[in-house]
Amino acid sequence: MKKYFITGLVILLPLAVTIAIVVFIVNFLTKPFIGVVSSFLTEFDIVNKGFLFLSPQQVVLYGSKFLILVCLFLFTLFLGMIARWFFFKALLSLSDKILHRIPLINKVYKTTQEIIKTIFVTDKSSFKQVVMVPFPRGGSYVMGLVSREAPHTCSEKGGGELYSVLVPTTPNPTTGFLLMYKKEEMIFLDLKPEQAIKYIVSCGVITPEHPASLSQPK
Repeated sequence: MKKYFITGLVILLPLAVTIAIVVFIVNFLTKPFIGVVSSFLTEFDIVNKGFLFLSPQQVVLYGSKFLILVCLFLFTLFLGMIARWFFFKALLSLSDKILHRIPLINKVYKTTQEIIKTIFVTDKSSFKQVVMVPFPRGGSYVMGLVSREAPHTCSEKGGGELYSVLVPTTPNPTTGFLLMYKKEEMIFLDLKPEQAIKYIVSCGVITPEHPASLSQPK
């Protein structure tokens, strides 16, 4: 029975996590508009009947979310088309300059802009190299991803060139530690970033030598 339970858990957990993430994203995108759309559908009596096991209120709620998602998709598509036009590019450049001049807002905007460009636009080799570094003390190691060279002032004060290394936490790799190491302190691994992330998320269970499997545990 234990074997069957573990096998079922291995199959069920990824599905449950996926559903939870999708529900979170849908709620996050639709929450700002759900009140207006629901009021519109109710006021004009567009949806006034239940459907299967859903009450009229639930039909309005889910119908509103679906309508919002469709509108957001079309708006994003339309925005992408307009973004290729010269006039809109000039407008974006003007708004960018304005946001860069507003106190406090410019700090948040510039930081967010740099992060997005680094992740999605730049062709640099950030987070492409997997390394093993000593942490939290000498003699013990963690797996990390090299982001790029550390700030010059840090390297100068550290007595040599330093590199910024992101060490993700397990089992949630969206948080972690940003550490700085000298090149001789890092052990470069012949691994892909995806393999390293799988290893970290699985708490060391999934390795390149032992890939994930849905076979029954022995």
